Amino acid sequence: MFLKNAWYCAGWDYDVHQGRDSIVARKIAGERVVLYRKPDGGVVALEDRCPHRQAALSLGRKEGNSLRCMYHGMKFNGEGICEEIPGQTTIPERACVRSYPVVEKDNWIWVWMGDPAKADDRLICFSVGPSDPDWHIKTSKMHVETNYRWEIENLADLSHLTWVHPNTVGGDRAYGEIKPIHTITARGINTLFWVRSVAPTGAVKHIFPEGMKLDICFDIQHTVPCNWIMRFRAFSAGTNTEGESNGKLLVDTWTCQTVTPCDEDSVDYYYSWGASKETEFPGLSNLLGGTLDEAFTEDRIMLEAQHIRRKEKPNLKMINISHDAGPGKMLWVLDKLIREEGQSQSVTEPA
Repeated sequence: MFLKNAWYCAGWDYDVHQGRDSIVARKIAGERVVLYRKPDGGVVALEDRCPHRQAALSLGRKEGNSLRCMYHGMKFNGEGICEEIPGQTTIPERACVRSYPVVEKDNWIWVWMGDPAKADDRLICFSVGPSDPDWHIKTSKMHVETNYRWEIENLADLSHLTWVHPNTVGGDRAYGEIKPIHTITARGINTLFWVRSVAPTGAVKHIFPEGMKLDICFDIQHTVPCNWIMRFRAFSAGTNTEGESNGKLLVDTWTCQTVTPCDEDSVDYYYSWGASKETEFPGLSNLLGGTLDEAFTEDRIMLEAQHIRRKEKPNLKMINISHDAGPGKMLWVLDKLIREEGQSQSVTEPA
């Protein structure tokens, strides 16, 4: 089950370009969507389904602001209204396809999957994109065969860094013993924690002197449906045991991630990482970006295997441990919004 009145990421801005054949098919929250750019640069999102015989419009052809179905030639404008049916002069009123509100922000393309009247771009999460001049942001993406709720659990509980990612974004047992502070918000949770006097993470350990210890701050905004934005800062180990480190700031970074459910069994994952201009040194942000590709491959292997087993025994009563607090809070917010959305729809639907 998916929250419909929400912005879902359909990809990076460069995924949908002005090329003649740049017609992009996506599946978002169970719905098939086709995206293309008009000559003025605006992005169009339509249901990827011709109303004639349900042909894929993503197999079509761009013609000016419109998209032509290449099965029988029906042409639809950016609002989904049919402009032409070759072989006949009349166009039935029902000859249209659904169009979706689209917003480009911070180099991500966002599609509103619910009631267009409720599409509020202020609900799009904060992020730092590669076009921000103050940051060296490197982008990537990945498809994962798992349920998006398992991705939410994974992102809301970083204790797994110790065990899943010893050679990439983890490596110190301290990650497995974290005590995060989770604060519930209207559409998600904010999470803050420090790990102090720890070894550098596996992927960057070779950059630092042997035996060097760091204080690392994880400051995360996690919002529905599954947007995860973290400011990650590393300091030389200081003496403070609470609050801000009094060590020297070494690296200041943002990693911005969004998980878009295709359906109940797969997700598209769009993510980035990079350092501030003030703390960048040659090759650092490229290393960070490549590290995420490696780390999320490690996650993908774990989550895909987990998904198979949870489908095999969906009613198995699993145990809870202390690290389930974050996932529990985030899923509680998501389920609350889905429930409220369903109640609102049942009230407005005619008897």
